[in-house]
Amino acid sequence: MFSELKFPVPWGHVAAKAWGPLEGHPVLCLHGWLDNANTFDKLIPLLPRDCYYVAMDFSGHGLSSHRPAGSPYHFLDYVTDVRRVAAALQWRRFTLMGHSMGGSVAGMFCFLYPEMVDKLILLENLGFLLAPEDTEAWVTSKRMVIDRLLSLEAKQQTPKARSPKAALQRLLEANRHLTAEGGAILLQRGATETPAGLVYNRDMRVRTQSRESFTVEQCVKLLQKIQDRVLIIVAQDGLLVPHSLESRNHFVKAFWEVFKSTLKEHIQLVEVPGSHFVHLNEPEVVSGIISNFLTAQNTRARL
Repeated sequence: MFSELKFPVPWGHVAAKAWGPLEGHPVLCLHGWLDNANTFDKLIPLLPRDCYYVAMDFSGHGLSSHRPAGSPYHFLDYVTDVRRVAAALQWRRFTLMGHSMGGSVAGMFCFLYPEMVDKLILLENLGFLLAPEDTEAWVTSKRMVIDRLLSLEAKQQTPKARSPKAALQRLLEANRHLTAEGGAILLQRGATETPAGLVYNRDMRVRTQSRESFTVEQCVKLLQKIQDRVLIIVAQDGLLVPHSLESRNHFVKAFWEVFKSTLKEHIQLVEVPGSHFVHLNEPEVVSGIISNFLTAQNTRARL
């Protein structure tokens, strides 16, 4: 069983759902881009029951409020969402678990607030984004964020209503790693029923988000600030497949080597069968690995 939570923010609220005893070890769970807290629905019931898990919806996702009119979605805003929720829960130190974009948010939070995180769990994510090597590519990406935002505002489109079947089909078409069951679970929190049909809850401006990226040198320094143990789980048919990275994503390959060399003393890197949504499609594949990591005692001394 879970309970619904709402945390007031200046523009509305951040929604979340919680499992486990309030006095349990705190674990904050962060979903991926355009997803919502339901991404952890099948995984969390398989994890240690003496933890208190809170899975939040980022602003503009799930049941959380959209940001005010005229406001873009910056990557750092999601990190601020995490800090707001931690403050509302009065958590001084906790575990972070993030899937996909949620892993990047978790990594950034660790870089900024290393004293607040005891363990970091990254599902299909390496905890950071690399800046484009080409300056023009960087300029183009930033310009595109502004142009897309202004274009959306000019169109003022009413969210499209779809039948439940069409809404699920559209979601699956956009996420080839999702199963029909997984898509239906995300849709339960990701859409609202109206007289005309289902309407996606997500803010269209989320697609125009401005990412926070770093050079390899910056990443090395930032990674050294993580004081605690890290678990990275990648799926064999996911987006970060080690044996095919060179052909698909050369900068992630470089990042991978940096990550392993920098955090070799307290990093656990595990490759599992499955897709980008393995934690939702086949949670039993990763639940044992995560459970062992959560229950293991940190080997490094804590102040």
